[in-house]
Amino acid sequence: MHACTAGQWVDFRKGHDGLAAVVQNELGLEPHSGIIVVFRAKRGDRIKVLLWDGSGLVMAYKRLEQGTFAWPGISDGVMRLSKAQFEALFEGLDWRRVLARRVRRPSAAE
Repeated sequence: MHACTAGQWVDFRKGHDGLAAVVQNELGLEPHSGIIVVFRAKRGDRIKVLLWDGSGLVMAYKRLEQGTFAWPGISDGVMRLSKAQFEALFEGLDWRRVLARRVRRPSAAE
C-alpha cells in the first residue's frame, strides 16, 4: 500500500475528478496507479481519501465529531505514510507516534 498525504488543504467541494486532477497536476502523481491519497479540509476535522481500485476511483470522506486529525504543518509537497500510519490517521489517532519496527528474518527461513 502506498499512502500519501497532500501537504496543503484542498477545497472540499472537489469530487473524484477534481481530486484526481490535484493528484496529477499539483502533486505530480498518477491517480490511477493504486496509491491512496489523503486530503485534509482547512479546519482539519475532515479528510477525503482517494484511491483507484482497478475499476474506478473511490472517494471516502470522514469528519471527526471532536478534535482534529493530526497533520504536519502545511507546506508544499507530499508526505508518505505506512499502512499503520494511514490507519492511525483514519482513526483520528496521532499517526506520528506510529513507528514501523524492522523485524529480523527468522533463522529457520535461512
